[in-house]
Amino acid sequence: MEIALLLVAIAVVVLTVTALSERVEIPAPLTLVVVGVAASYVPGVPELHLEPEVVLLGLLPPLLYSAAVTTSLVDFNANRRPILLLSVGLVAFTTVGVAAVVRLVIPEISWPLALAIGAVVAPPDAVAATAIGRRIGLPRRVVTILEGESLLNDASALVALRTAIAALGTTVAAWEVGLDFAVAAGGGAAVGGLTFVVVGFIRKKVTDPLLDTAISLVVPFASYILAEEVHASGVVAVVTAGLLLGHVAPVLQSAQSRIAERTNWRTIAYVLENTVFLLIGLQADWLLGEVGESEFPAARIATACAAAFAACVVLRLVWVFAASGLLLRRADAARGEEPMLWRSSFLIGWAGMRGVVTLAAAFTVPEDTPHREVLLIIAFTVVAGTLLGQGTTLPLLARRLHVAGPDPHDDALARATLLQQAAKAGLHRLDELAADCDDPHDVRSLIVQRIEQRNFAAWERLGTTEGQESPSDLYARWRGDMIEAERRRVLEIRSTGSVPSEIVSEVLAMLDVEESMLDAAEEARADLRTTDRRMQRTDGCEHLATAPFRDPPEELACATCLAEGTRWVALRMCLSCGEVGCCDSSPGRHATAHFRATQHAVMRSVEPGEDWRWCYVHHQTG
Repeated sequence: MEIALLLVAIAVVVLTVTALSERVEIPAPLTLVVVGVAASYVPGVPELHLEPEVVLLGLLPPLLYSAAVTTSLVDFNANRRPILLLSVGLVAFTTVGVAAVVRLVIPEISWPLALAIGAVVAPPDAVAATAIGRRIGLPRRVVTILEGESLLNDASALVALRTAIAALGTTVAAWEVGLDFAVAAGGGAAVGGLTFVVVGFIRKKVTDPLLDTAISLVVPFASYILAEEVHASGVVAVVTAGLLLGHVAPVLQSAQSRIAERTNWRTIAYVLENTVFLLIGLQADWLLGEVGESEFPAARIATACAAAFAACVVLRLVWVFAASGLLLRRADAARGEEPMLWRSSFLIGWAGMRGVVTLAAAFTVPEDTPHREVLLIIAFTVVAGTLLGQGTTLPLLARRLHVAGPDPHDDALARATLLQQAAKAGLHRLDELAADCDDPHDVRSLIVQRIEQRNFAAWERLGTTEGQESPSDLYARWRGDMIEAERRRVLEIRSTGSVPSEIVSEVLAMLDVEESMLDAAEEARADLRTTDRRMQRTDGCEHLATAPFRDPPEELACATCLAEGTRWVALRMCLSCGEVGCCDSSPGRHATAHFRATQHAVMRSVEPGEDWRWCYVHHQTG
């Protein structure tokens, strides 16, 4: 009962502190660490020791899997060089560098123990940097590199730590270290690949979303345990399985299974990530108590902690800037990205927060190891110092360096373009289907209408005219009110007991899905209202590359709409002749009509704050 009460209390504290942190716009990981440290000194709060098995087997696999299954394999592969340089090269560099610094301060510590200390503090946390990075809006490629690094660096550090612990009583050759790492990484990748094949085969036979989701809950633990049993890296196995399964999910799983899995793993990751930071803080009291019994003076231990913390920060910055030519190439001008090499490199170097794996790895050092308490307090100092020091200053640095995160305007434009291209393929297939059978009910027209409504809604999100409600905005407002009325009526009928409860639940779920789609669209529109960024790209389209530049006329209007007495939603201008017409969301669709009449391929938006262009031939934006 005491354990149950403790778990409930931890969950309540985590959820409460997280909610308050989000309200005051402070990163929850930092707040939870501070709360945990303070709580560890409160009388009556039980002393919690993080057991390595609990962290490495109970927390690490699901956290890694939840991150890996949502990580783009394409982006991961595109950034594999910087990811490997950080997750392998930087871990080795930090391990040796920190070991040398600790030995310099406390020469009585043996080299194997010093290397163990270095390996323990070498890997940044699997969730801290990306959790804070996404929260403050770091550039998407920076987040991808940090996320990829954090998925693999634990494997490098744990192999280095295992080697250092083995060397405490003997000597280990350099080639043995390399062989151990190769076996661990290769074996982990093989186990992860095998897990992917087995689960992929099973998922082809499974259609029940609940069963499919239950399978996903087993995958990280099964792959981790299997890899560790064959003396391979469980971390690499989980990451490999997660990346591959996430990549093929649109092919192997049903839509319901994907939605259920995403929701479940987001919830699991949310709870575990925040719980981890509270547990880190709760270690403060008893760790400092053990240091008080050390044979070394407190001043020397404090110096060693400060030196190790400084070494972790400085060594990471040195490595990142030394390898910056390999880590981040200058942006391709054809993609329209501003070169920000040194700024992005500095952010990657500064975002080296350590987390719970560092503490768990420190606890794996045998208890009879001389000066073990020094290793533990150094690990805690580095974790707390990087989380509170670098974590709190990272948002400020990002603002001072003027590093912009993902732009909602560019995302909205890319979303609309992708939907347009998908619709083109879908309509082509529809024409093939309609040609092979009769359509007495004109179902084709209904399908085309619904596809156009979806695409129009995506394009209308780009509109920035203040005080003007687009058709999609009006639809969302009216439909939202309708859903509320529909839900009230369904609940009234439910209370009579005249309809089976399963049917009522099914109808309510249908309304919830539609309402959630409206809410998501509203959030996207809200993000766009705060941005005014322009983009000019060609993406290999010859029409966009050769289109002339034209400024919009001072008086903007669709002349055909005025003549016909209709209203437009948004205006577009032909870059060949300068004629202004209304968009496809407008009743007249005069911009498209102008293209069909003249074959002038490129038009541009002349809405306030927009200068994106559209090629009618290739269905591309630029």
